[in-house]
Amino acid sequence: MSKNSEEDQLKDRLEQLRCHFTWKFLIEDVEIADLENRIYSQIEFLDTKFNVAIHSLLAYVKHLKGQNMEALQSLKQAEDLRQTEHVGQSEVRRLVTWGNYAWLYYHMGRLEEAQIYLDKVESTCKKFASPSCYTVESPEMDCEEGWALLKCGGRNYERAKACFEKALEVDPDNPEFNTGYAIAVYRLAGFNRAPQTGEVFCLQTLKRAIELNPEDPYIKSLLALKLQDIGQEAEGEKYIEEALTNQSSQTYVFRYAAKFYRRQGSVDKALHFLKMALRATPSSAFLHHQVGLCYKTQMIQMKKGPNGQPRGRDRENIHRLVRMAICEFKKALELRPGFHMVYIDLAEMYAELGQHREAEDIFQKLLSMGIFHDHLHQNIHFRYGRFQEFHRKSEVNAIIHYLKAINKENSLFTSNESLRALEKLVLRRHRRNGADIESLSILGFIHKWKGEMHEALECYEQALRLAAGSENSVGHVP
Repeated sequence: MSKNSEEDQLKDRLEQLRCHFTWKFLIEDVEIADLENRIYSQIEFLDTKFNVAIHSLLAYVKHLKGQNMEALQSLKQAEDLRQTEHVGQSEVRRLVTWGNYAWLYYHMGRLEEAQIYLDKVESTCKKFASPSCYTVESPEMDCEEGWALLKCGGRNYERAKACFEKALEVDPDNPEFNTGYAIAVYRLAGFNRAPQTGEVFCLQTLKRAIELNPEDPYIKSLLALKLQDIGQEAEGEKYIEEALTNQSSQTYVFRYAAKFYRRQGSVDKALHFLKMALRATPSSAFLHHQVGLCYKTQMIQMKKGPNGQPRGRDRENIHRLVRMAICEFKKALELRPGFHMVYIDLAEMYAELGQHREAEDIFQKLLSMGIFHDHLHQNIHFRYGRFQEFHRKSEVNAIIHYLKAINKENSLFTSNESLRALEKLVLRRHRRNGADIESLSILGFIHKWKGEMHEALECYEQALRLAAGSENSVGHVP
């Protein structure tokens, strides 16, 4: 048999494995450095018994960077850590590490060593009476895939959730499966800004995870933020305080405590926790974004001060805070170029300084990007609409983008914000000119969207009468 034929057969067998090389993560090249940085942070600062798989993911990321020798070292660490797990649990999961070894040696041209690891996988599959030579269907495998997908960014979250769901069907009381599932549901809820039913479900999954992992401060922090989302801030603060008393995973707890206190309005307290977290992880795009949001919040608080019209020293302080926020947002984007939300915040800060061209360029860049979540599209259009209305003073462009941000099927929260902004703007236009057909038509759409069919019909009929009158008047020959 020719060497090429042997290699092709080997690759066919490799593609049957369940491991990082076959899970088809959605990762852009610009995201790899940030992903590696976040993996290192998790290894060093997240104290969890569910952390072994992260070393296998690190090996895959090293391979993507062309660092195959370093990737082998990460796999060795993963294998060593597997020795500390229960035998029944670790043996199935070890298939992932062995699969990664096989693929890595294949890419390095070391085909005999790749075959050795394929043989190990095949032997274990036989032991578990798997119908496949190179794959075992097990909840532990689904869990491994779920953790990897969860770490690789938002485009992978739906698949991560499905993996944990599949694992829970087999073992519904497993603490690890419930933790992974709760985190996936929480992150997806953050994307979708789900209506009340979705929020309740997210809350239930987090509480279930805590019930099975009562000492986990990371999950407690997420539960605190979710309680804050639904208006139960006092209860949420109890969970944050509990998490802060635990010495475990403190760097991660600090970042979520900071987010909680910033949203509460306690910005100085939030900055205190962020600065402590940054000392441990200075290359965290998330933390720099959060610091920038704190400065932005302080700026908004100052603008809403007793006078309402800041002057002199207050105006200088506002500009100083805006420039500090811009600096932090730029740092976040240097570290994670695909961090879409930061672009929106950065554009708004340039607008605050009157640098409309810079803000416009950022919004245009965002609108041309391949955004993978509908809610993010909506948020961009809503915030761009506000920029057009309040900074560009273009009611027409604002209306266009508010309308694009309204979608009943997705992100009800953003749709409602956009609807309120659109209604306010169009009513203002209608008061200025009661015969404006476009304003009446849009008001009809707003009433219809809100389920107010009688009012919608009145607006549409009035718009039609005006349109008919306009046509008659144009066609009349004196």
